Amino acid sequence: MILIKPIHILRPPQLHLQNCLIQLESRNFQTKSLRIFNTSVSRFSTSLKMARSALDEMSATGAFVRTPSTFRSFISRDPDSQFPAEAGRYHLYVSYACPWASRCITYLMIKGLDKAISYSSCKPIWGRTKDTDEHMGWIFPVSNDEEPGAEPDTLNGAKSIRELYEIASSNYSGKFTVPVLWDKKLKTIVNNESSEIIRMFNTEFNDIAENAAVDLYPPHLQAKINEVNDWVYDGINNGVYRCGFAKKQEPYDEAVTKLYEALDKCEESLSQQRYMCGDALTEADVRLFVTLIRFDEVYAVHFKCNKKLLREYPNIFNYTKDIFQIPGVSSTVNMEHIKRHYYGSHPGINPFGIIPQGPNIDYSAPHDRDRFPK
Repeated sequence: MILIKPIHILRPPQLHLQNCLIQLESRNFQTKSLRIFNTSVSRFSTSLKMARSALDEMSATGAFVRTPSTFRSFISRDPDSQFPAEAGRYHLYVSYACPWASRCITYLMIKGLDKAISYSSCKPIWGRTKDTDEHMGWIFPVSNDEEPGAEPDTLNGAKSIRELYEIASSNYSGKFTVPVLWDKKLKTIVNNESSEIIRMFNTEFNDIAENAAVDLYPPHLQAKINEVNDWVYDGINNGVYRCGFAKKQEPYDEAVTKLYEALDKCEESLSQQRYMCGDALTEADVRLFVTLIRFDEVYAVHFKCNKKLLREYPNIFNYTKDIFQIPGVSSTVNMEHIKRHYYGSHPGINPFGIIPQGPNIDYSAPHDRDRFPK
């Protein structure tokens, strides 16, 4: 007896699925036959291998499970290292929409490294990264005039972030994510893990940083920072994605519960001190801020994180305004890019790509955090 089971391939709804794949299983044979109509086997294999994004990271229970980053080399202040800290050698590819990439731009501004390390942003809405398959991801504009805030890739002439990964590794089969810390000299990716990139920016470039005295990961606070990072990442940074990308009710409910437990914990902590680890700005604050600044504008609606809005937490809300007003930080927040990306790049969540008009919060408004000592 032959059983026919359809294998469903996730596609953006605006793309019509023309390829029909059926898998034939026989009780008497261990082999599996794949038939592909209207396309070649090689093209389908390439598409299946390469079409990866966060939308594909689902467990059998319908929960979102983020996979780790791949490129993990480290820039060092040691001039003899493979990747020495040199002014003008490195370029940071980002999207203003992405909170993980925004951590890195924020560090460039706070540390005064924006002249030593160049950076550029891709377009906010995902597009086709190649003509040979249907992968959707980060792409560059053709010209500076095409997309305000985004720039063409003048270093490598790449049309997409995907092309950068393929330049760095011809057999790469992971996700094509930002940030990408690029070595102009060796023409390769140094690192694509934001938590490691910000550590490099904090210490390894101090010989050329304008604000070298600023230490966002001081030795006496490292244990506390690590502790805060752990529960903030799990409950809030990644927690909003676990809410938004959940495909079943139970994992969504679990993620929402954990998210608001973490936000309540933040509110309590910030009622007693100016920043998450005391009276000084640290890495923990930057990592939290990039999620908070997107919360009411995007996550509350798009990711169904609507039990309570950020501005209903007086301490968290004023804290977010406080950090936004640190010199240089506001330039890293492009709310138009943020909203256009989320509402325009996840058709499974927002099929018509409609962008809500509000709430247009003014984070430059006065805050009350000066009541705490610095």
